[in-house]
This record gives sequence, structure tokens and C-alpha cells, in this order.
Amino acid sequence: MTNNQTKTGNTAPVDNPVPSFWNADPRPLDDFRSTEDLPSEIDIVIIGSGIAGVGTAYHLLQDTSFKVSIAILEARDPCSGATGRNGGHVKPDAFLNVPRNAKIYGAAAAAELAAFEASHVYAVKDLVEREGLDCDFNITRALDVFLDPEHAKQTEAAYRELVEAGIVDLRDTSFTPKKDAERVSGVKGAQCCFSYTAAHLWPLKMIHQLLQLLLNKDLKLYSHTPVSSISGTQDENGRWAVTTSRGLIKAPKIIYATNGYTGELLPEYSRSIVPIRGICSHISSTKGTDTPHLVNTYGIRFDARNNDYLIPRPDGSIIVGGARQRFWHNKDRWYGTVRDDELVDEAVSYFDDYMQRHFRGWESSGAKVDSVWTGIMGYSADFMPHVGEIPEKPGQFIIAGFTGHGMPQVLLSTKGVASMVRDGVPFENSGLPRIFKTTKARISAKRSLMEENLEPLWRTGRESKL
Repeated sequence: MTNNQTKTGNTAPVDNPVPSFWNADPRPLDDFRSTEDLPSEIDIVIIGSGIAGVGTAYHLLQDTSFKVSIAILEARDPCSGATGRNGGHVKPDAFLNVPRNAKIYGAAAAAELAAFEASHVYAVKDLVEREGLDCDFNITRALDVFLDPEHAKQTEAAYRELVEAGIVDLRDTSFTPKKDAERVSGVKGAQCCFSYTAAHLWPLKMIHQLLQLLLNKDLKLYSHTPVSSISGTQDENGRWAVTTSRGLIKAPKIIYATNGYTGELLPEYSRSIVPIRGICSHISSTKGTDTPHLVNTYGIRFDARNNDYLIPRPDGSIIVGGARQRFWHNKDRWYGTVRDDELVDEAVSYFDDYMQRHFRGWESSGAKVDSVWTGIMGYSADFMPHVGEIPEKPGQFIIAGFTGHGMPQVLLSTKGVASMVRDGVPFENSGLPRIFKTTKARISAKRSLMEENLEPLWRTGRESKL
């Protein structure tokens, strides 16, 4: 590797990831390459084919007067990373982390972020309806259910303070106290719950259908074409050299939609965006739609640190992710790893009888786990994604580091990135929350709020009893 190339060595996507429920069946674009040979040059290279990469391409090509060539490079099958392995949950943070964000970034920035996330439910709805996407999209209410009495008490008090302070618009948020919480939520032992507007969908279907639409607009897609390095300087024509497993491609503009894999190509972000392994499951019953019907999505909060997320599927099955209690005490099992080609064995049995244990009326449902998988998220050191033009690298842009919370943040972020890349719009005029802007100060910060927050999980070295 020459001095003008940037590359690290152990955070590239691995081969043969464990199939998720979403991508278990083959799809026409899985091995798709627009041309047999990689073009030698192109106007814009997008690295990554999840919602960040495909969403950016979509918004770039919405302007029909914008005549450029765009190539998406994907190391594996399209949408085989976090977007094709998550819980399919478009769930804004309506209130829970607002006090933390206000303390770190100020009340105005916290309010701006909360409003931005809330708008994503309808942004996804608009996209699905505008393009006629068949992806099981449903708007619902999310229920945040609290099971630990002390945590519930603290959260209610913080919510009351938010209401009093008027920092964020809480008109869509409803609080249910203990006396009604179990019946309203259906969750056994609920101490209180909050509800607000959310949505759920089949994320991989959405992305594959968008990709097909974009291919019809001359987007170039190259699956199984991992990027190994980017030149450290531009050539005499202002182009960056992108080295892949299938040759070199040059472009004046590069967009890194790489999330947990960012540090592989941008080592300066290695501490700012850390790969984190999560686990998710699909639960179904031989009774199909005769099982109890859930109309809400869920965040089930066992205490201040351990929580699961859940969405009901239209076919009566359930997606559940989380299981931190089983393995997050062992840092090596989840922190800084990109191994989504293996299961976290100690956590697999966590989902057995999950619905029977936690939900009223499901005791005789016959609900059983039929698949478990892992996925790689990109956790940001200061909790906020990095979006915008990369400092000291003109023409290079990043949209990554969504800390396992991308579904209510990414889509409109791609619209903002597209305006920067296509129209030269400054970040400040892009419509994005101010705290998303990637800066040299954020990239080089020695302190990691994320590590400080998570450190108690692995410091004890003990499995939770939950």
C-alpha cells in the first residue's frame, strides 16, 4: 500500500453472513452487476447499498436535469448489511434521550433532532406511496414499556420535566401509568408505558425495489465488488481513485454509506464510528394469524440499560431484537466486531418462548423461533451520525454512524446529502440537524461518550439475571 492510500485491516464486510429473515430467499439483484467490467471512471461513486447509499442515489436522481453517472459499489449482495438485517422498525425517539441530548448539545438542538426523527415516519410513507413500493409498510403506535419499578419512576419524572419545560413537542406522546399499563400494552409486569407514532416495514424489499427503479434510470450497481482503498490525493482532474476487487474506478465525488464498516476505508473515523454486533429473531406460530393480534410496535425496557425491540408482521409473526442481557457483559462478543457470519450462541435461546413469557394471551400461542441472525451496526462516539463533506477531502461525503437507530434518521439524511453533492448546498442549509455535521473536532475527539455510557456493561463481566 502506497503512502497516498488509506486503509485499515480488519473491519471489512465478511463473506457469507448468516441469513436474516428478510434476505433468506434469493432475489434477482443479489449478484447483479450493471456491466461485466467496472468502468474506469464515473461522476459519483457510492460505497454501500443499504438505505443510506440507495436513498442518496434516489434523491440525487430525483432531479431529472442532473445529468451524471452514478455507481453503487457493494461488497456483498445488495442490502446485505444493517438495512437488510435490522428489525424493520421506524421508531423515533420521542422523549427518552431528549434530556441527555439537551444536556450535551442544548435544548434547541435536542428539539431539532426530535422533530427530524418524528418526520421520518411520514417521509417513509410518502416514499412508499409515491413509488408504489410493496414492502409491508404500516403506520402504528410504538409502545415503550418499562418493567423495572425504579426505572419507570425515573423515566416518568423526566417526562414530566420535559412537559413542564416545553423543550420538545410532546403532543403525539401519551403516558399510561402502572394501573393501566399492563392491559394497555399487553406486556406482563408493565410498570408504565408511553406511546407515539411509529411504523414498520420489510426494509430489504423497499431497498431492492428502489434499486430496480434506479437501474431503470441508468444507475450502475456492482455487487460483490468490495472497495479496498481510496487514494489519499486527487489526480490532476480532481478525481479520487477507488481500488476494488475488480479493478480501479475514478470519480471526483465519493459517498461513504458504510456505517459500521467506515473505519476500513476512513481510518480517521475508527474511533468515531465503531462496529457493534446485534442479534435479531423471527418468531412464528403454526396457528398463523390465529395468534393474538398485536397492533403496536414495542420497545421493552427491562431496566436503564437492557431493552428489546419488537414489531408485529402482517402474517401474524413477530420480529424481536435485543438480548443484550445474554452477551453484552462480554465485550469481545459484540464490540468492534464485523462478524455477522456467526451467531452469538449464548444469546440464541433468549428468544425461546419470548411471546409466552412477556405477553398476555400468548401462553397457548405455540409461538416458536424459526430464525436468528446477527448484524453489524455503526455506533457513534458522541451518539450522533456523521453526515456531510469529509474535512480536508473535497468531494468526499459521509453518511454513517447511526448507532442502531438509523430507520428514523437515514432517509431524510440522504436527501440532505444529495443536496450537498448535487447542488453544493452548505450543510447548514441542507435541512439536517446541526449535530449530525461531521467535523474535524468530532472525528479527532479523544473522549467517547458512547464508551463511557456502555463501559458499565462490560466492567462487571457478569451476565444480567434478566
